[in-house]
Amino acid sequence: MFKTILLAYDGSDHAKRAAAVAKAEAQAHGARLLVVHAYEPVPDYLGEPFFEEALKRRLERAEKVRAEAMALTGVPREDALLLQGRPAEAILQAAIGEKADLIVMGTRGLGAVGSLFLGSQSQKVVAEAPCPVLLVR
Repeated sequence: MFKTILLAYDGSDHAKRAAAVAKAEAQAHGARLLVVHAYEPVPDYLGEPFFEEALKRRLERAEKVRAEAMALTGVPREDALLLQGRPAEAILQAAIGEKADLIVMGTRGLGAVGSLFLGSQSQKVVAEAPCPVLLVR
């Protein structure tokens, strides 16, 4: 049924659980598993040398998150994408570009009441995705 499954991964506990689900779904369907980690762009107004330092730190963090996702899912580096941009937009663009049949991602609830609500990124992806979205908490 699914040929390409996209895992949106940010390193959170929800994302770690989503990684296990995405890996199992990919194995069950014989599908390609693609991992996407999006990181926010560094604001231009920081100026030099602050911009370069902030960008370096952001990229280092993104690489660590990607390495963690690769370790959890077993995907090769070429299937673990780092994308700069707002997370929901980057996930949606990757889903379109890679022709994903399913997006798997974590929700982000905080506390007893917060767990009833989706995070803003999850809401946007669910509302605009070109394919089904599986949310994991």
